[in-house]
Amino acid sequence: MAEREFNHYLARSGAALEGSRYTAYLAVTPRGHGFPMYFAICENRSFRAKDVAETAAAKALADMTGLEDDGTPIFPDGYTGFDDDAPADSAEPG
Repeated sequence: MAEREFNHYLARSGAALEGSRYTAYLAVTPRGHGFPMYFAICENRSFRAKDVAETAAAKALADMTGLEDDGTPIFPDGYTGFDDDAPADSAEPG
């Protein structure tokens, strides 16, 4: 589990077992009073191993650019959470 501190929130990454697979998540907890909010991360991915899901969640936490005023995570435009290869049309001809 990784964590980052923000002005009014603490964000933590983690993984939870759902059926036979793990879901990567971010838990954002307000400082002071309030309940944590949970955000599923990399929802289009399936994790068979907890450590792989935790690594994906920690990467997403590191890739966040910040939090909205209500605690919602902000990611860069076009962020997928995948380590995708460069699109074929942007590759230099060989």
